[in-house]
Amino acid sequence: MISVVIADDQTMVRQSFRAVLDAQPDMRVVGEAPDGAVAVALCADLAPDVVLMDVRMPVLDGLEATRRVVADHDTRVLMLTTFDIDEYVFGGLRAGASGFLLKDAPLDDLVTAVRMVAAGNALFAPTITRRLIGEFARASTPVSAARLADLTARETDVLRLVARGLSNGEIAASLVIAEQTVKSHVSRIFTKLGVRDRAQAVVVAYEAGLVVPGVD
Repeated sequence: MISVVIADDQTMVRQSFRAVLDAQPDMRVVGEAPDGAVAVALCADLAPDVVLMDVRMPVLDGLEATRRVVADHDTRVLMLTTFDIDEYVFGGLRAGASGFLLKDAPLDDLVTAVRMVAAGNALFAPTITRRLIGEFARASTPVSAARLADLTARETDVLRLVARGLSNGEIAASLVIAEQTVKSHVSRIFTKLGVRDRAQAVVVAYEAGLVVPGVD
């Protein structure tokens, strides 16, 4: 069962999302927060699997709340906003968000997004392209390629394809290996890089120069 906290300053938004998620057989909304400070407190008390975190909230905004949540808990954050603006994406990635979805996306997409993020996958709205992640990496302080030194050649190949947005199934097909083998490689990559999910692994791949922004 995926436990979820919904953090949004609009009551109607929280109620709408709650109704949709509670109707799913594998999800349960365990709390609601009208601002970022309450969201952080709820995560400390309830340790949810996923937080739906609005970017713009009073008291404490979603970016700072995300930063505090991921620093202290295993909870994954799916950021929500009505604005498809680069600075929010960059800020969300820096804060440690696992996904980013526009609030006007179909509710079915929200359900899918929660499942994906809970499973450790990165999730970005269709309009938030790999170019944006590349631009984020270009604007960030580069990290040494030595951070990738512990990866095997195969793990490096897998990380490169993860950074290009391929799913495990697509990576398996590209490398002609079993999908379960890809999952094992991805798990080891996370451990070696000290990251928690695909979103963070993608950022490391760009910052270390494994993938060059704008180049396939």
